[in-house]
Amino acid sequence: MQNPSRYRFPDRIETASGAVRKVGFELEFSGVGLDETAKAVAQALNGDRRVCSVAEQKVVVGGLGEFVIELDWSFLKKQARAVGPEDELAQSLLAPLSRAASALVPVEVVCPPIPMTEIARLDAMVQALRQAGAVGTDESIIAAYGLHINVELPGLDASTLHDYLRAFCLLQWWLVDAHEVDLARRLSPYIDLYPEAYVRQVLQREHPDMGQIMADYLQYNPSRNRAMDLLPLLSEIDRQAVQQVVDDDRVKARPAFHYRLPNCQIDRPDWTLASAWNVWFHVEWLAFRPELIEELAHAFLGSERWLLGVDRAAWVHYVDQWLKDHE
Repeated sequence: MQNPSRYRFPDRIETASGAVRKVGFELEFSGVGLDETAKAVAQALNGDRRVCSVAEQKVVVGGLGEFVIELDWSFLKKQARAVGPEDELAQSLLAPLSRAASALVPVEVVCPPIPMTEIARLDAMVQALRQAGAVGTDESIIAAYGLHINVELPGLDASTLHDYLRAFCLLQWWLVDAHEVDLARRLSPYIDLYPEAYVRQVLQREHPDMGQIMADYLQYNPSRNRAMDLLPLLSEIDRQAVQQVVDDDRVKARPAFHYRLPNCQIDRPDWTLASAWNVWFHVEWLAFRPELIEELAHAFLGSERWLLGVDRAAWVHYVDQWLKDHE
């Protein structure tokens, strides 16, 4: 069995410019308040803590960047920002709302994009949050806490993106099982998988240009609520094209996938960011093996049943054995 604390890295860890690719993590959990969370992050990473409002704090860490700790409730965040931290009376009136919110909505730690070779530096933060009392996905059947991974691509060209898309499409059902995605999260609307019709289209396209890739994606996935949300990435490439279909100011342009599938099981003693990262790694591994993508795509398209599509359980079993045979 692999050591869960050992991070596996893709074939290409650098971008076209030669910089190490960056990755950002977003952790959702409860069990510990905003102050305690920010203090734990600051102490674990030797950072400087700054209180922005009753709903948001920041920790600046040398060599890594700015960590944002916030209550994941947009109403409270907007109200707190509107009055500003200097308005002590207004902030004091919002404080009880903040305390009530901490029992109902998750605290979120949004890590800055850091070089993927530095991910292990975050292990101390995860351990500190666990010791402070953070509890994750298993705690709530309503909130469906998750771990989001924002992975920078090695290049923003059509060929690279198409290979990643094909790899993910072929693995998405298997990834759900490999992550052991919590039932509440599976049933939530936030991490929908790509529809099978879109998967078939991606696999059948031969050398599409970026315009075709974007048109196909926006036709089938005009929503942020996808297990691998491409809207931030596509906005980085052509913001206007995305906004014509999805007018949502929450979509922030960045040269990265927004991978939302993993659980956040921070309260489990053996859980680390590597637990989720090393499952995502399989997408990275397959994306750089086009001949294996073709082999697996042929098997997927060949297993489609009339009116019924591909048997999901059978495909997951096939992929699991196929990966063991090829890795």
